[in-house]
Amino acid sequence: MGLLSKKDAKLITDPLADNNPITIQVLGICSALAITAELEASIVMSISVLFVLGVGNVVISLMRNIIPSKIRIIVQLIVVATLVIIVDLVLKAFAYELSKTLSVFVGLIITNCIIMGRFEAFALGNGPWRSFLDGIGNAAGYGVILIIVGFFRELLGSGTLLGIPVLGDPIEKTGLYSIGYENNGFMLLSPMALIVVGIIIWVQRTRNKALVEDH
Repeated sequence: MGLLSKKDAKLITDPLADNNPITIQVLGICSALAITAELEASIVMSISVLFVLGVGNVVISLMRNIIPSKIRIIVQLIVVATLVIIVDLVLKAFAYELSKTLSVFVGLIITNCIIMGRFEAFALGNGPWRSFLDGIGNAAGYGVILIIVGFFRELLGSGTLLGIPVLGDPIEKTGLYSIGYENNGFMLLSPMALIVVGIIIWVQRTRNKALVEDH
């Protein structure tokens, strides 16, 4: 299979579908709730987590044989905090307005349970290459859901995508008729993020009955 064996390829493909961090493992819900009212913020957060988790997994894997088990959580936090600071500084340097929009949520990547979970469950027990693939796969699975949610929330809530109007001009009243798209402000409220994620989970389980829990 070219550069990747079938086993290695599954490290990337599984989190995109049948083992998605958000819809299957139910992790990282806070950021899905907080920053998905705008597609641009969703994309930037996805790229940020991709960098932090991909690089972080490799660093932890390289250090796995020299980290004392009693302080491994502290070491993991130092690694992820360092990477998050790098992301934050890059955003402030090249996308200052967006960095203000994301505000504290970039810093909260440090506490994202997807990242700490992959450090603990995978990077500490595997080599750098497989850890990198695992990090990229899980971050991509996380990012796909964020982008889908951000797409629908901004499109239906504001009538725009990446700030560009795509559903026509704001509504104008002309006599008895209305012209244009009337924004659905409810889509911009935090509960709609959970509702959209819930719809994605329902669609995913409808397509794959193996994901449906037995009662």
